[in-house]
Amino acid sequence: MSEREETDWRASAAHVMVTAVLFAVPMLKLSWTLGGGGQARDALDTMGPRNWLDVVIGMFLFEPLLSTVLGVVLVRAAYALAAARGGAAAHQGRSTAQLAAAAAIVPGALALVIGAFNGWAWGLGAGLLGYVMRLGVLVDHRTGRYVPRPSGHPGRKRAESALQRCADVVWAVSLALALLVLPVLAVAAALDGRSWTSVVDCDVDTGSGPARTRLVELERQGDGVVGWAVAAGGVVNGSHCAPDEDPVIREPWWRS
Repeated sequence: MSEREETDWRASAAHVMVTAVLFAVPMLKLSWTLGGGGQARDALDTMGPRNWLDVVIGMFLFEPLLSTVLGVVLVRAAYALAAARGGAAAHQGRSTAQLAAAAAIVPGALALVIGAFNGWAWGLGAGLLGYVMRLGVLVDHRTGRYVPRPSGHPGRKRAESALQRCADVVWAVSLALALLVLPVLAVAAALDGRSWTSVVDCDVDTGSGPARTRLVELERQGDGVVGWAVAAGGVVNGSHCAPDEDPVIREPWWRS
């Protein structure tokens, strides 16, 4: 079996987990925060399916630990899959120093994104961890640890040096991040009762005159806001809105 035909199942498992988290967890966030599936459908209808991405962005960019773990898992998994499917063989003529430098580009971009939203310390930590994950993959492929087996599945040689044992540690950490830490953090963020978007206080008139009402912003329309009324539990139009600094909409699942 050629290196191009090999599939790193750990990277594949990480991709499956990331896809499941990005698809399912935002819907869990909507449903729990607003009080149920019917409420989530009303909010999503108002937002429009195209704005489903707003929930994803709101959850992941403003949760430092969650966004860091997600970014690191993606950075490692993409690199491992590319290497297993021919990327490593295609770069055999390049020096290890060149490959190590190239492997730093995406983690550097990750550091900029995480740092822009959550501060330089989180950005630096995410970038360094993502880079270390990639170096573990680089060590495995440059030292020839992946070999074909009679069964047709690629095997991985036992570590024969300190560097390869370090790569094993990195592999174990990456697996734990992808299959354990990421889903736990994502579900916890979905059930924490915090809004994924802006919370505002607006004048809302439901037929008996305007009254100040706390809304979860779903959409901007001119000078007003279409939002979810926290107390009334429905979609309303609000005007003369002011920011509410408290993002908590309901008690988290573990206190309810």
